[in-house]
Amino acid sequence: MTRPSDGEPAVPSPSGAVPDAVRRKVMGLLGLGARGRLVTVGVEQVRMAAQKGTLAMAVVARDASRHSLEKVEPVLRARRVMVVEWPSAAELGGAVGRTATAAIGIVDQALARGIRGAMAGAPPAGDATQAAP
Repeated sequence: MTRPSDGEPAVPSPSGAVPDAVRRKVMGLLGLGARGRLVTVGVEQVRMAAQKGTLAMAVVARDASRHSLEKVEPVLRARRVMVVEWPSAAELGGAVGRTATAAIGIVDQALARGIRGAMAGAPPAGDATQAAP
């Protein structure tokens, strides 16, 4: 589920859940991003990166506390950063080697494109695992 950059609320998918294939792909990309230092982890770090203008995208847990969301969402809206809502803070944290995290910011444009493509169901450009038609 994504939120438009103009701050309108996200429209939930009919099932309200992320398909397993998409979930695995996005979690894998976030893990690679964390190992490659292409993401920022945590509400404060995401907020600071957004204020600096270095974020390409943010992934925010739906089950994050209201207090955490109030810290980061206004800055993301003001900077027109694309926000992807994720079902669980525990799952987000697990992708980057933490117990839980309310927000992950993607600072690399190529990684953000890959996540957007995975959310749309398209294989990323240069994906050797997909056969050519």
